Amino acid sequence: MSTPGGSRPGPVSRRTRYDLGRDELSELLTGEPAYRVEQVWDGLYRQGRTVSELTNVPKALRERLAAQLPTALDEVTRVTGDDGRTVKFLWALDGGSRIETVLMHYDERSTVCVSTQAGCAMACGFCATGQAGFERQLSAGEIVEQVVMARREAGDRRISNVVFMGMGEPLANYDRTWEAVHRLHDDIGIGARHLTLSTVGLVPGIRRLAVADLPVNLAVSLHAADDELRDELVPINRRYPLPVLVEACRDYVDRTRRRLSFEWAMISGVNDRFEDAARLADIATDLRAHVNLIPLNSTPGYAVRGSSRNRVQAFAEDLRRRGVNVTVRDTRGSDIDAACGQLRAGHEATAVAPPARRR
Repeated sequence: MSTPGGSRPGPVSRRTRYDLGRDELSELLTGEPAYRVEQVWDGLYRQGRTVSELTNVPKALRERLAAQLPTALDEVTRVTGDDGRTVKFLWALDGGSRIETVLMHYDERSTVCVSTQAGCAMACGFCATGQAGFERQLSAGEIVEQVVMARREAGDRRISNVVFMGMGEPLANYDRTWEAVHRLHDDIGIGARHLTLSTVGLVPGIRRLAVADLPVNLAVSLHAADDELRDELVPINRRYPLPVLVEACRDYVDRTRRRLSFEWAMISGVNDRFEDAARLADIATDLRAHVNLIPLNSTPGYAVRGSSRNRVQAFAEDLRRRGVNVTVRDTRGSDIDAACGQLRAGHEATAVAPPARRR
């Protein structure tokens, strides 16, 4: 069966600790008192404990569960930046793939940026993950466990937001991503309005989100507001060109009444002209969308630099004059290659020539 983006779902790993649903856990605990299911479930999700820390469960059962419910993530390394406010984790998965998760602390909240695939098949040339190619889908448990592990690292800080903006295209792994969304919402207790799914524009997935049973946020990685340039920056645009994407976004906004966001990586000499701002403003104002401008973090595989700070600010002011609600994103983790959308180490990538600026 194909995913919403048209690619095949691909293999996932063995079932791990957070892959089991409540009914499957109940089956695993056959012969135990019925309340054990709630004890284990609540301990793993609400309390974020490891199996060995479930002290209200008999030791023999803890040992059996630890053997039968392996963890999905094996920490390879972590790096810390921004004076301790940003932590990037590198995890090894079953089968050898590696993914990254980013924990970001702010004054009033902490946010986790999670991966949904090992690698990515969308082939956006300026993205380090896209340069590395696709390896496999993540299971729902592998996605959820990233949040659990980040929450443990955060300690007393509450994880208030989860953004699906790490490695991979969430809507190309829709069913497993949506199962993870429900686990985060129903069992860990993170509200739907604090969960954000990012997509490069997989229209069938956007249409599924429009009628889904939780009102999560949608962020579309737009990066160009005309088909000629977007075909080069975001190749999936050739399959779902801007008029089709805009119509799907309009349906999402009309049905959910949620605010749509557009992500726009500022690439010097490519998409930072005022003509680009005008085209973007036409789309954003029509859909009442918020725009996040992202100063591009350079990668060795993409031979351009991000727009200058002055250029980013001028672009933002031009959008505001045109009636667009715009934010310049804080480039958290750039010192440790951890900014959202640039999570894969660039030294493995093959250099990609950028589009030429059109006069």
